[in-house]
Amino acid sequence: MNEWNIQSRAHACEVCGQPFADKQMYHTLLFEEAALLRRSDICEACAKKVNDQRSRTGFISHWQGTYEAPPAQPVEAIQKDTAETLLRKLVELDDPRYAAAAFILAVMLERKRLLKVKEQITREGKRVFIYEQPKTGDIFAIADPDLHLDQLQEVQHDVAQLLEHGLNSPADAATPAPAPVADIAPEAANENPAAAPAEAPMAAN
Repeated sequence: MNEWNIQSRAHACEVCGQPFADKQMYHTLLFEEAALLRRSDICEACAKKVNDQRSRTGFISHWQGTYEAPPAQPVEAIQKDTAETLLRKLVELDDPRYAAAAFILAVMLERKRLLKVKEQITREGKRVFIYEQPKTGDIFAIADPDLHLDQLQEVQHDVAQLLEHGLNSPADAATPAPAPVADIAPEAANENPAAAPAEAPMAAN
């Protein structure tokens, strides 16, 4: 399964095709199809009409959300990466070297309540967290790399460097790449401080 994934919220109901109105309630269903995660956004009326989707093959999760219409004017591009923009870049890059950094960024955003965990699943022996960005409705599938406490400081340093310098700056040549996930000790699953619930915010720049 593709363990890194971003899927944007639909702007219309998948069943009836009716565009969502601003502040309209909608339903999101998450399925696993052909080893990939697929979301389905449907309106309240269609959710009441269709058969129980939980019985469909591959059903993983279901939740409700409120649609927010995109701004009329494009948001001005920011010059310096924020945790969210960096996370999006790492997920789109799909480089296993940055798996630990992506996970730490997702947890940082969760603790700051900028992402919400919607589901936790297990695929191929790994925990995969399904995060949602409440404003955009985008969902992120982020695998838990089972970080060992001894490696946490190094990964946090890598994240700080990426936030400060970005992915394509000259500093990248002098900065070692983050450790591959394969180098992380598997026995660290129960020592992972990043997998704690999100009620207590974690300080992050």
